[in-house]
Amino acid sequence: MNISEYKYVIVGSGFFGAVLAERIANQLQQPVLVLEKRNHIGGNCYSETDKETGIEFHQYGTHIFHTSNEKVWNYINKFTTFNQYRHQVLTTHKGKVYQMPINLETINSFYNLQLKPYEVESFLTSIINKESISEINSFEDKAISLVGRDLYEAFIKGYSEKHWQMPCSELPADLLKRLPFRKNYDESYYHSKYQGIPTDGYTAIFENMLANELIHIKLNTDFFEAKENLAKDAFIFYSGPIDKYFNYCYGKLNWRSLRFEKSVEPYEDYQGTAVMNFADADIPFTRVHEPKHLHPERDYHKHHTLTIKEYSLTASSDDEPYYPIPNKTNEQLIEQYKQLTLAEKNLVIAGRLGDYKYYDMHETIARALELFENRFQNRADEI
Repeated sequence: MNISEYKYVIVGSGFFGAVLAERIANQLQQPVLVLEKRNHIGGNCYSETDKETGIEFHQYGTHIFHTSNEKVWNYINKFTTFNQYRHQVLTTHKGKVYQMPINLETINSFYNLQLKPYEVESFLTSIINKESISEINSFEDKAISLVGRDLYEAFIKGYSEKHWQMPCSELPADLLKRLPFRKNYDESYYHSKYQGIPTDGYTAIFENMLANELIHIKLNTDFFEAKENLAKDAFIFYSGPIDKYFNYCYGKLNWRSLRFEKSVEPYEDYQGTAVMNFADADIPFTRVHEPKHLHPERDYHKHHTLTIKEYSLTASSDDEPYYPIPNKTNEQLIEQYKQLTLAEKNLVIAGRLGDYKYYDMHETIARALELFENRFQNRADEI
């Protein structure tokens, strides 16, 4: 088929686009065109094998699949199996390694104490009461009111400001919801019912999801260059930046981007964990990934390992947008752009970049499934 003949066009082959393509092809049994500007499918979840070490890694940063959503779990297991990996994060502060998120081990190690779980609250309260925070207006206020200034400045402030490329005093308090805090020795990062790494890697998931012959994928294809050749009545599912779709008519949204620096180390195990955070502001990178730890079931070479340093940066026009920056200016802009979307008949803009929301993978899948079920599953004849 020529691209002008497709009734359904999906822009982007990450989880949002792949779910919709799979549903349209397998449930509606309709042809669907997927336009992908990169040279691979899978969006930011793409994984590949490092040629030098043979270690599979996530090209755009470590992705841990986790969910308590039964529908999402049942759906994704149609296309993969998962190993038994359970995510643990450690953080380095002033050359010493601590548990992250902050738990009782972190507190005792940092203060050189032997607190019991039932003693944590009164101890932190005595520290927090030294501050003069009368109301919560920012991420910084919220963090200090939760763990006190010492723990905040040691483990949260430097990392978060590197991560978001802006002062914590300007970040919204709600962002702290993504960071767990525990008063016991629980070291797990997620409390989701299901968790793991795809046994055959992430790229294999997308290959399975997009395997139907009704799905036609065009890589290295810019939607905005191809748009004029699409059918005028084609229904477009767009998962790119919403402001770009409307040619930045209200101004540009702010995004955070990432840069990665790979290195091969002559050791079987370099840091002992999949992800090591670096909390101090004077360390330029935010974390180091060692992807061989994601697949303990694999027999990787024992004489070397792959490490990947992650650097945060504010996205320029040439950088890939990874994460939305939730401040008042951007919140106002996104509402204006959403109003433009509502005026379009055959258009859905969604996903992390389209909705301008910090979705995890399972949330993106849930969003796509809900959209398909509510609007398209039984209404193919209306489009």
